[in-house]
Amino acid sequence: MTIAITDVVLRDAHQSLFATRLRLDDMLPIAAQLDDVGYGSLECWGGATFDACIRFLGEDPWLRLRELKKAMPKTPLQMLLRGQNLLGYRHYADDVVERFVERAVKNGMDVFRVFDAMNDPRNMKAALQAVRSHGAHAQGTLSYTTSPAHTLQTWLDLTEQLLETGVDSIAIKDMSGILTPMAAYELVSEIKKRYDVRLHLHCHATTG
Repeated sequence: MTIAITDVVLRDAHQSLFATRLRLDDMLPIAAQLDDVGYGSLECWGGATFDACIRFLGEDPWLRLRELKKAMPKTPLQMLLRGQNLLGYRHYADDVVERFVERAVKNGMDVFRVFDAMNDPRNMKAALQAVRSHGAHAQGTLSYTTSPAHTLQTWLDLTEQLLETGVDSIAIKDMSGILTPMAAYELVSEIKKRYDVRLHLHCHATTG
């Protein structure tokens, strides 16, 4: 078994801690050191960064991606992609999804963590298929939550649907910081028992 670590300081960290306001000039001085660590991947793009670059920072998000790729050539770069919503706040047509993914790969993206806030695999399908068709790593996502409707079987069924769509790995995304150690153990164990798939666990410490 291989264990790899994804560093999120250039994307999720500053998105969660100070509203995605880290500039490219803040990132580049530390990029070489991050590249030398040996991370499995570096999450540095996607999520709210695209919007924040344009709306608040006056930066070109595509230039940011190219410059980070140039500064960190040894480590796979990773992004968070909102499925059919791409990096916006509405659904886009399949051809727009395909073209966006193609451009992201061309500009240096290696790993795409594709999620849908409703955990609807139909909203992840076009993006995941586009990622694989362009030779990048397609990671399907379980956006973890708890409710009477969200049982262990819910997550097993979604895992199977994502595998049928075609993914290279599955992420369990605990974006609310509510996944307990026991629940994580049960979920990971049951997925591994049933499916031969790489798993990634992403947790937030919402309370600090």
